[in-house]
Amino acid sequence: MSSLSKSDKKKVLDFAAWSFNISTSVGIIMVNKALMATYGFSFATTLTGLHFVTTTMMTIVFRWLGLSQPSHLPLHDLIKFVIFSNLSIVGMNVSLMWNSVGFYQIAKLCMIPASCLLEVVFDHVHYSRDTKLSITVVLIGVAVCTVTDVSVNAKGLAAAVIAVWSTALQQYYVHFLQRKYSLNSFNLLGHTAPAQAGSLLLVGPFVDFLLTGKRVDHFGFTSLATIFLTLSCFIAIGVNLSQFICIGRFSAVSFQVLGHMKTVLVLSLGFLFFGKEGLNFQVVLGMILAVVGMIWYGNASAKPGGKERRSVLPVRSEKLALDEKDDGEK
Repeated sequence: MSSLSKSDKKKVLDFAAWSFNISTSVGIIMVNKALMATYGFSFATTLTGLHFVTTTMMTIVFRWLGLSQPSHLPLHDLIKFVIFSNLSIVGMNVSLMWNSVGFYQIAKLCMIPASCLLEVVFDHVHYSRDTKLSITVVLIGVAVCTVTDVSVNAKGLAAAVIAVWSTALQQYYVHFLQRKYSLNSFNLLGHTAPAQAGSLLLVGPFVDFLLTGKRVDHFGFTSLATIFLTLSCFIAIGVNLSQFICIGRFSAVSFQVLGHMKTVLVLSLGFLFFGKEGLNFQVVLGMILAVVGMIWYGNASAKPGGKERRSVLPVRSEKLALDEKDDGEK
């Protein structure tokens, strides 16, 4: 890699980051599908808390090995981040329970416009016409292949609104905190993972009981269920780390737009491994539109003027600010 130019190295690292995120995200979805559908472990919020326990263990090991340096994150910023993150997790689970699958998918798609609005308002980001159109194509494509029945009720709408905005704020805050305090992904996870693990393990069993009517402490663990649970927790380390790496390298909007590649892959793998029921022309058309939109977005946002930040966020490190000015917005 030493013979590559600076821009070529960045492209290689960008591709590696996306590949890491997509592979771990698709992997954990398939493992969790087996864990919940086949072995009956339906305690999603508690499971997420366990995911952050293993992630916390990873950050401790990395610090012990000297791969992660000491850093500082003010308590008030940590509390805000944990609130946004936990509301996102609980909100998505409640939204899925109270809404039809179609409306749940529409709510997930609304995260992209919400993230765009946050970047426009707080970072004064400007999007070109092609960038906006490419995002629209992605949204239409994913909607075509995932949205079926759509029914709305008041409490389901409220849960969806909370889920959308808390997720958008959490992902925006990942990028914000890394830039403001010069934190890398390992540092930020070292601050946030223990707080999320503790808080989710406290509230998770109660939320899961509300959603399922079952108690996690009454679950009958089998050897296979334990293996899948352990596998899910270890893959989650990669999911959490790769999310912070990708958002730190790009932005919350890019993470959302290109992240829908995971939706396409999950649908494709589902048809491959779990049967072709539901596979039709509409689904295939939606997948193609989504992929075309993602490729278009990647090209449009990378062009000069495609996506520009017109103000520089104050950062602690003067060198980091200079580097950002040189590299520009992806």
